[in-house]
Amino acid sequence: MNELKQRIANGDCLEQVPGLKRAWGPFDLIYVDPPFNAGGTRKARTTGGQRSNGQQAYVDFWGGLDAFLEMLRPRLDVLRDALSDVGSLWLHLDYRAVHETKLALDDVFGRNAFAGEVVWVPGNGGKRRSGPSVTHQTILIYRRGSHMIWNGDDPALREPFSQTSLQMHFQRTDDSGRRYRERVINGKSYRYYADEGRRIGSVWLDCPAMKANTPLNSETTGYPTQKPESLLERIVRAASTDGSNVLDPMCGSGTTLAVAARLGRGFAGCDRSELACRITRERLAGVLSETQAPLTRAL
Repeated sequence: MNELKQRIANGDCLEQVPGLKRAWGPFDLIYVDPPFNAGGTRKARTTGGQRSNGQQAYVDFWGGLDAFLEMLRPRLDVLRDALSDVGSLWLHLDYRAVHETKLALDDVFGRNAFAGEVVWVPGNGGKRRSGPSVTHQTILIYRRGSHMIWNGDDPALREPFSQTSLQMHFQRTDDSGRRYRERVINGKSYRYYADEGRRIGSVWLDCPAMKANTPLNSETTGYPTQKPESLLERIVRAASTDGSNVLDPMCGSGTTLAVAARLGRGFAGCDRSELACRITRERLAGVLSETQAPLTRAL
């Protein structure tokens, strides 16, 4: 494996990202998991499993939606400028601010730069009694240039065909024993193999949040709102290549960076929380020991 470009910096991405771009060159993928404007303070889970007595990770109180957007908007400008011409920004929010944030992104990137969205279902179940529970989160995707890196044939972006489809349509077998179906569309023949599966859609149900939020699993760090590695692995595989650099400007527990390191991508991350940076460095130490890449502590 080639030597990984990697760096973690403790500080606000508004100040840190321009320097990271100068040191690294532009990024092909930026994943942002900012506070959700949910109110209150988030604490890390202690060794015994309790958050109430844990160390403060970050404050998610902004004085209202307008103040939240006022905080986010200049950071979106900086992140746009840090993207490569084939780069994409993936911004992860929930119902509290995602609609207004999309309007801000339309303004920053241009409406035509909207590349799609992912509806992620963490799988935690509904709790609301007075109406329908919102049990999904949304990841908005914007590209910097006319097109973005998209590895649609990667196995991480495939899912098995349904049993009904396999039984009805995949009746042929090639010389190597692989089952397939052929379709003719506008006079052109297309072959689909059963073992390749179909391309996944925009609703992701198979990356449960519990994998990252129970002490029973090794990837859990105790950091609040930690996202599962399976979710970030799919994103990194989808929107970057072996030669890409990946940025997480609000890196939290370092899931994006850990996945990027395992996949051989260069990476950079920053966070205002000293706790986040400490947890990320400790997490990455084990990952990078496998690649024999030293960890750069700060810019």
